[in-house]
This record gives sequence, structure tokens and C-alpha cells, in this order.
Amino acid sequence: MTLRLFDTLTGAVRDFVPLDPSNVRIYSCGPTVYGPAHVGNFRSFLVADLLVRYLRWSGYTVTWVMNLTDVDDKIIRGAAAEGISIDVLAERYAARFLADAATLRMTTPDALPRATAHIPEMVALVERLLERGHAYRTDDGSYFFRISSWPAYGRLARLEPDRLRTGERVAADQYDKDDVRDFALWKGPRDGEPSWETSIGPGRPGWHLECSAMSMHYLGPSFDIHTGGVDLVFPHHEDEIAQSEAATDRPFVVTWLHCAHLQMGGEKMAKSTGNIARVSELIEGGVSPRALRYALVAAHYRTGLNFGDESLAAATAAVDRLDAAAAALAGYRSDGPGDPTLPALLSGTRAAFAASMDDDLGISPALATLFDLVRELNRRVAVRALSSADAAMALAALRDVDRVLGVLPDEADELEPEVLALLDARAAARAARDWAESDRLREEIARRGVLVEDSRDGQRWRRTGG
Repeated sequence: MTLRLFDTLTGAVRDFVPLDPSNVRIYSCGPTVYGPAHVGNFRSFLVADLLVRYLRWSGYTVTWVMNLTDVDDKIIRGAAAEGISIDVLAERYAARFLADAATLRMTTPDALPRATAHIPEMVALVERLLERGHAYRTDDGSYFFRISSWPAYGRLARLEPDRLRTGERVAADQYDKDDVRDFALWKGPRDGEPSWETSIGPGRPGWHLECSAMSMHYLGPSFDIHTGGVDLVFPHHEDEIAQSEAATDRPFVVTWLHCAHLQMGGEKMAKSTGNIARVSELIEGGVSPRALRYALVAAHYRTGLNFGDESLAAATAAVDRLDAAAAALAGYRSDGPGDPTLPALLSGTRAAFAASMDDDLGISPALATLFDLVRELNRRVAVRALSSADAAMALAALRDVDRVLGVLPDEADELEPEVLALLDARAAARAARDWAESDRLREEIARRGVLVEDSRDGQRWRRTGG
């Protein structure tokens, strides 16, 4: 089956055919580092991660670029409020983002460009738009995109052409949903704002210009997939298309993939309303990072996801089931004959998982297929129907699928020496039939984040949380 993705621009699910079969090129709108990213932001980032992981699992080579916006109106206001430079503020929250991303096991993008490091590329893009008659300069040294020069404006957001108010200007990075006016490419110098000396004069880039310049610098004038939250469709992505295609006369992006809002308490999660939950706060409150990751990727990316205690509890239970199955297979020992039906079961599960993911990243049926396998493997372990080699094969199959999901414990997750000593002491207590001591040691080990289970193959363990 061919991978099919919903393209926002055409409003249809289409076959994915990469421009270059040897390298799929993806750009994701990353965070604006004026404060900590919340889990609503991370849903969008992790959906992109899921897509990248799945493409690589399917055999594609992928180049993934995610920007870090380190200069814009919000950063400037935040830095001024604290009496620090934008560099200091942006570096603080960029480091926080990268730490949270690592906690949630997000694949590190191949490039994480920062806007302030790509001023020459942005200036060159403004110059091309000027040459082609798509931009103009105002008296304060700012440059704006002339929407009237680009009849295709509004296709992505499905704006009605007769409602476009052109010839007026908006300098803010973000503006009202129905406010369609010429947008700022480059902002002339202002007191108290950072400024760069360039061939088009002093000033700083507008937010929309940054992503066009950086994406085309790393991926070329046309690339395969652009991801982001649905809130970026207008004006940000609409403006990206206009300025990029006006400068190159080439299609900018083949597939626009947008993630639905995360909701909390029935409302969109957003910093502007304070209706947010942050990764570090949830982890400090006892939420497992792997369960949090699962909660954010387990619903289809175009479905609004209601985030809260119930969704986290369901995610925790799902991750525990996967952990328990992996631990049971890792500790399973039997010299009996192999199960001749196991290879077909495992290959069939992989094929069904892929078929679901090929259908516009259908994660829900893909997970259902995986848990059907877990249920059957647990049954075969319970009745001792597997050999040791079978168990290793089944565990490898689970870990293979987890290359897409990223929720199982790492294979090299070795226990600390003191925990190993406690496990040895507990094994000795059980051998001596000292059940009280065995139970006491189990509780002590649990306090160190390790759950011990007894089976016919002896003790087996798995970490809780993490």
C-alpha cells in the first residue's frame, strides 16, 4: 500500500510521491522561544516526529528541518520586560525546548536553524521579491509583500478573493483571522528593538519571512512536506506560500500537513489564555515521560485531542501493558520446540500496522493491531507455547514497531548496581522461602522505580515511568 496523506492545500488525501525518491524533505514550524513550549505545541512537534520515524521505518531517507524562531515581537517584549537581551531570553527557552523534546523522546531534527543566524538568506529573499515587483519599501525602512501582485493568495486558508483588503499594511507578526492585508517582510529599525545592517537597510525580519528563507536554504525551493499546527494555516503558512512561490515561480510544498488543536477543559490549549500544561511540570508531578508521549501521539493528528487526567491514565495503562509484555518476553526461558505459526503472526502484524499508518498516519487502528499482538503473545507466554528463540523473535518485533512509536524502555536500560544487589537479595530470600523479606525487598526496589514480577522463569523486572 502507498502512503497517503491529507494535504491542507487541496483538501484531499493523496498518494505521497516524494520529489526525490532518494531523500524525503520535511520542514516543521518549531517553537518561538519566548517561553516554555506547552504540551499543545508538543503535540504538533511529536506528530512530525511520528511521520519522520514512520517514513524512516518504511525505508525512506529523510531530511527533517525544524526552525527555532529567536527574534519576533513576543521575544522582544519578553526580553524588554526582564531587562535582558533577546539572545539571553531566546537561549534560555531554546535550551528548555530541547530538554523537553529529549524527555519526550523526540527525534533530533537534522537541522535546527535559528532565525538570527540566517539574516543574509532573508535579505536575499526580500531583494528577489523587490526585483519581481512583489514587495515595496515604506518610509520607515520596512518592506511589505504586495498581496495584489499574487492572485493565488488565500488558497491554503480558502479565503474569498473579493474579501481580500489589499493596499493596506499590517506589521504585526500575527493578526486577526479575517485581516488580510499586505504583510511585513522586513521591519525598519525602531528604538529598543534589535537591528541588523544589511543591503536593504537596517532592521529585522518579519516572522513569516524567516520560515521561507530557512526552509528553502536547507531543503531547496520545492520540498515534500511542511508540518505545523492548524493555527498556523493563516496567516503564517499562507504568507509563506505567497512569498516563496512569488520569489521562485515554483511550487513551494507538495503536502501541507496540519495537526489539530490539543484541548484542555474543553478549550484550545494556548499561552494567550493561560490554559496550558508544560512538560516539565507534568513530569515533576509524577507523569511518566513515555506515557505523556503516548498520550500526545495516540490519537489521529487531525482529531482534536482532549488532554487531561483521563487521557494520561489511559496512556499510562497502555505503556504499562507494552512494558509488561516486553519484560515477559525478555525473561522467558523454554527449551521446548519453536512455534511454527509465530513468524506469520509477527509479519502479519507488521503489515497491518503499516497499512494503517499508510492511511494518513492512522495511528488508532495501528495501535489496535499492536495490542492484538500483545494479547496473543501474552497468551502464548502463559501456556508456554514459545521457545526462548521465539520469545526473542517476538520481542524484536515489538521493538521494531516501537521504532515508530518510541515508547518502550531503551534496550540498554541497565539497572544500577544497588538495585541489582537488592534483586539478588530478593532471589535469595525467595529461595529460602522467607516471604516477608522477599516482600520487603520488592517494596524497596519499587521505591527505586523498578517493578519486580515473579514468573516460572524467575524474577523479571521493568522500570516504572521513565
